[in-house]
Amino acid sequence: MFDLLRGPAAGVATTGARWRGLLVCAVDGTLVAVPDSPANRAEFVRHRCNNGGAGYPSLRLLVLVSCGTRTVLDAVFGPTTNGETFYAPSLVRSLREGMIVLLDRNFAVQALVEAIIEKSAHVLVRVKEHRRLPVLKRLPDGSYLSGLGAVAVRVIDCEITVSTSQGRRTGACRLVTTLTDPHAHPAAELIRLYHERWEVETSYLEIKSTLLGGRVLRARTPPAFPRKSSHCWSPTRSCDWPWRMPPVHVRPPTPTGPASPSP
Repeated sequence: MFDLLRGPAAGVATTGARWRGLLVCAVDGTLVAVPDSPANRAEFVRHRCNNGGAGYPSLRLLVLVSCGTRTVLDAVFGPTTNGETFYAPSLVRSLREGMIVLLDRNFAVQALVEAIIEKSAHVLVRVKEHRRLPVLKRLPDGSYLSGLGAVAVRVIDCEITVSTSQGRRTGACRLVTTLTDPHAHPAAELIRLYHERWEVETSYLEIKSTLLGGRVLRARTPPAFPRKSSHCWSPTRSCDWPWRMPPVHVRPPTPTGPASPSP
């Protein structure tokens, strides 16, 4: 069911799905509660919180989301004893040319970026401000060329202001991208584009609150999860679907009496 339904669900004219011809995607992880059965507790652990342990064991879910439609392109999940960077390489299989992937700081791993590049996709990832990246060439828009291992990248330093009910706070932000041409892909536009990464959080909200309705998954044994949880990964937003179901060929019934007019 998941393989049938997954996809960007975006037509050529779908607003916000693409930026300068690139399909905008994001990868991030979350935790999903599973039934508190002996079999599940043997594989999935409860997490500690401020008021003690959580009520249910949890699995770690990572998805590749189309930001413009908040639909799931691919998903991988397993025990929370493995971190997000352990599962992320499995999502590279669904990348292709014409995509740009937005990533948070946890995913600024050289091996992961190289794997994405091998799929001919592009990367826009935040890195820690103190991470040292050599300045190879200054560019007119204030960014500069650098290297992430063997990958040629462009570094964009900027300031982000967050406004909440508690006031305003400004902090430094460093972005790294494989789009190295400042004229074709201006730094200011890339900074604004990075805000689209939060659409993956909205997608998780739709999965947990709308589809699951705050309930835990049904399977009480770990081997059943690939079967029982697949309904959660279907698209969560109604959009123009670019594909059609293949025609179903049905053998006509053998006549047994006088023909009657069809309705």
